[in-house]
Amino acid sequence: MNTAIDRASPRWPGRTLPPLVLLCLLATWVVWGSTYLAIKYALLSFPPFVQMGSRFLVAGLVLAAWMRWRGAPWPGRVQWRNALVVGGLMLGGGMGGVAHAELTVGSGLVVAFIAVVPLMITLLNLFWDISPGKWESAGIALGLAGVLMLTQGSGFQASPAGLVAIAVACLSWSLGSVLSQRSLPLAPGAMGFASEMICGGVVLMLLSVLAGEDWAWPPQPVAAAAWLYLVVFGSLIAFNAYMVLLARAPASLAASYTFVNPVIAMLLGVGVAGETVTRFEWYAVAVVLAGVLLLLWQRRS
Repeated sequence: MNTAIDRASPRWPGRTLPPLVLLCLLATWVVWGSTYLAIKYALLSFPPFVQMGSRFLVAGLVLAAWMRWRGAPWPGRVQWRNALVVGGLMLGGGMGGVAHAELTVGSGLVVAFIAVVPLMITLLNLFWDISPGKWESAGIALGLAGVLMLTQGSGFQASPAGLVAIAVACLSWSLGSVLSQRSLPLAPGAMGFASEMICGGVVLMLLSVLAGEDWAWPPQPVAAAAWLYLVVFGSLIAFNAYMVLLARAPASLAASYTFVNPVIAMLLGVGVAGETVTRFEWYAVAVVLAGVLLLLWQRRS
């Protein structure tokens, strides 16, 4: 779960995309789209907060060690404080809520709901006097209508707790994203994201203790493989690929995963995990994605 940061669009000569950009696009489209099914399989042995907390702690520590080896300085005290707030919101509330929702809701429907995050961020930016344009406002209205349709589908109607969890997750992620851009900057470069993952992982492990989560060792092989996939591909590879896109590609292209992830996640959920998605829910997803398309089209214009 992520979203593009507004910035000037980089340019490159010619009409074709550089190979590195293409590889990074593939990572954010396919890998991030598949992580929601991996979360579902990891839940076979790892409770929601333990799963996410251990995942981000390991990934954050590995990335921080790598950056220190390359000479990057440790974050300062204020930057660690910012990482704690942002990581607590985006990873603690955001990803913790996603994993909790997947206990009772199909992974495809969960990621379809997450497509509303760019719309939420645009609304939250109103508190910083950043008003949406005409087409952005239309995109917000259309996207929220699609989410309302999605909540009326059989998947979320069967699990009110799952609906609350994913709604809290999206709001927490959106708020953390906006604060990191406007008020609480992290340390520069990858060290900032490492500190965010470390702090978010600690918050998630504390939530696990408060929730009284219990898990058995050793985990099932499929759950262990899914957890390792989330650490290596979901957190280390795909996340850094996304940061490369933000630096080298237009923001609208970097955010294109917003359209691709729900489709990939829903197809994988149906084809691999045997999840059920009704025709009405597919229509609702199409409405949400149309709203996000309007939003990004306005920004590109």
